Amino acid sequence: MDYIVWRVLPILALLVAFITFFYLQDSYKAQFSPLIKLPGYGDDECSLLPFRHYWISSKRILTPQGFISGSVEINEGKIVSVVEGYGKQGNSRQEEVIDYGEAVVMPGLIDVHVHLDEPGRTEWEGFVTGGVTTVVDMPLNNHPTTVSKETLELKLEAADKKLHVDVGFWGGLVPENALNTSILEGLLSAGVLGVKSFMCPSGINDFPMVTIDHIKEGLPVLAKYKRPLLVHAEIQLDSEDQLEHKDNRDPHVYLTYLNTRPPSWEQAAIKELVGVTKDTIVGGPLEGAHVHIVHLSDSSLSLDMIKEAKRRGDSISVETCSHYLAFSSEEIPDGDTRFKCSPPIRDAHNREKLREAVLEGHIDFLTSDHSPTVPELKLLKEGDFLRAWGGISGLQFDLPVTWSYGKKYGLTLEQLSLLWSKKPAEFVGLESKGAIAVGYHADIVVWQPEVEFDLNEDYPVFLKHPSLSAYMGSRLSGQVLDTFVRGNLVFKNGEHAPAACGVPILAK
Repeated sequence: MDYIVWRVLPILALLVAFITFFYLQDSYKAQFSPLIKLPGYGDDECSLLPFRHYWISSKRILTPQGFISGSVEINEGKIVSVVEGYGKQGNSRQEEVIDYGEAVVMPGLIDVHVHLDEPGRTEWEGFVTGGVTTVVDMPLNNHPTTVSKETLELKLEAADKKLHVDVGFWGGLVPENALNTSILEGLLSAGVLGVKSFMCPSGINDFPMVTIDHIKEGLPVLAKYKRPLLVHAEIQLDSEDQLEHKDNRDPHVYLTYLNTRPPSWEQAAIKELVGVTKDTIVGGPLEGAHVHIVHLSDSSLSLDMIKEAKRRGDSISVETCSHYLAFSSEEIPDGDTRFKCSPPIRDAHNREKLREAVLEGHIDFLTSDHSPTVPELKLLKEGDFLRAWGGISGLQFDLPVTWSYGKKYGLTLEQLSLLWSKKPAEFVGLESKGAIAVGYHADIVVWQPEVEFDLNEDYPVFLKHPSLSAYMGSRLSGQVLDTFVRGNLVFKNGEHAPAACGVPILAK
């Protein structure tokens, strides 16, 4: 027996030595490789950082209490401490501290209104397009549209291993599931964060418009699940101006298109909606339901009705988009169909009233309504506003566009973050996003508000069809340096992490 042990022990020792060697070699690679796997975030190469526990330091960090000079500690994708005092960190090695100096460090943007068009129309855009730190995808213009549990599952399959940021999903409220609530309940149970409807033709055949009666059928189900109804609030009306100029209007002139969708369309829809939202007050028959007006363009009577509904306690909210705050109808060149969207961009006076509403807090938050397409549908060569696809693409430019125009009318960095991070997170119910605070996801954008750049063909644009964006050709302020999603450094100076390790967000 002693002889056997004597012969076996050297073999065991050699085996242990080999195992230790390979283990240390793997540890060494994990520690010093420029791309590592972070636990729970999919495949290798999720981050452009060689460590998962590190500090971010800056003289301008935006916290819920305001700007501080200090450091943020990040571990395993979450913020674990925020320390005031620039250059102060815990027991950390020098290479685990990222010092951004004067650059602004603030919560990542959350864009709750984007059309990524997958499955079915990846030639328009797709999930692999770059974005902010969190987006919520609309139920159209993908094909099939997301109006049932089965079609949501198709979208989740299409999104697998393509998400560079975290992505939630809206479902659609259409006549079929409004009148057959078992379909609607199945969609909500499957995890959509809420549902979107159109009160006018959507332009997508398998996403038909609803009436106020369909909305009344769907709201009790939404109240049960406490999920919002998002509404494209326009009702198609034939105005006298439309009838008068129907045969002699020039489709290459933007005013021709603008006159086809007057403010009265928005006003008619919102009048019907606030007639229903009165029942969403505390103690009302629809308590738990919530109505959200998307992409408000009309800053006159439409906004007044929403403000009055809020004053009486209705559960209602409203967004507007960066392009309504940036552009006015007077500035749009004839034939430049990049600017076509619905509701349309209105005149400068309307824009000024929208800007005032943003500063005064009457607009709850901002979105891009990123709505791309293919060049042949945008009709840039023909310049026909009446036939061109309506939609403005600009997801990548949310931050610099909002800041470039916003600082001119008094928008502060604190207000910008409120409109693009905290308020959208609260609306969607993302309790761990929207702030740089202990326990929150390390979703962070680092940028230089003072740096200007020209958005031209030399600038790295990650949209599928950059030339279709109305923002191309602009000079903007606000250069994004780095973007972190759940602690992963997913974007740095124009370079993306190779692996798509974003997380699908589903309601429970």
